[in-house]
Amino acid sequence: MTTCAAAAPELTEAYRRYRPRLLRLALGLVDDPATAEDVVQDVFAGLHRRGDGLRDPDALPGYLRTATLNRARSVLRRRRTERAYVPPHVPDAGSAESMALTAGERRGVAAALHALPPRQRQVLFLRYYGDLSEAQIAETTGISRGSVKSAASRGLRSVSTMLA
Repeated sequence: MTTCAAAAPELTEAYRRYRPRLLRLALGLVDDPATAEDVVQDVFAGLHRRGDGLRDPDALPGYLRTATLNRARSVLRRRRTERAYVPPHVPDAGSAESMALTAGERRGVAAALHALPPRQRQVLFLRYYGDLSEAQIAETTGISRGSVKSAASRGLRSVSTMLA
């Protein structure tokens, strides 16, 4: 095997002669006939790409076995990596209808909040969107805790009436 053109008949003969044994070897390693066939095809394609062939034609069977084993190991490594991969968590998206309803509900809540007097709107916003306690709201707005409680109570009652 000295040139690609000269190697073609020898490669065809090697394929005919060694393919069944290499296929059995690959199948024993990868446990999938289609993948085993791909492994053997890749080995012969690699041999063909070499073009210059092997220096020692008697080394061909050993070369083919080793190449098949190495290619099968690569396939198994890739499989192991694919199976170990855990995709990042993506929250389930709702249907288009539920998303539209949710967006509509949000717009309704926003409109109801904007219709409230400023103090009630501020208290509800700080409580439910800012996640502040009554004491933190009182400190932030400069009003008493009692005023925070009554503003929140009146604001929630008004919002629930507007949304009903």
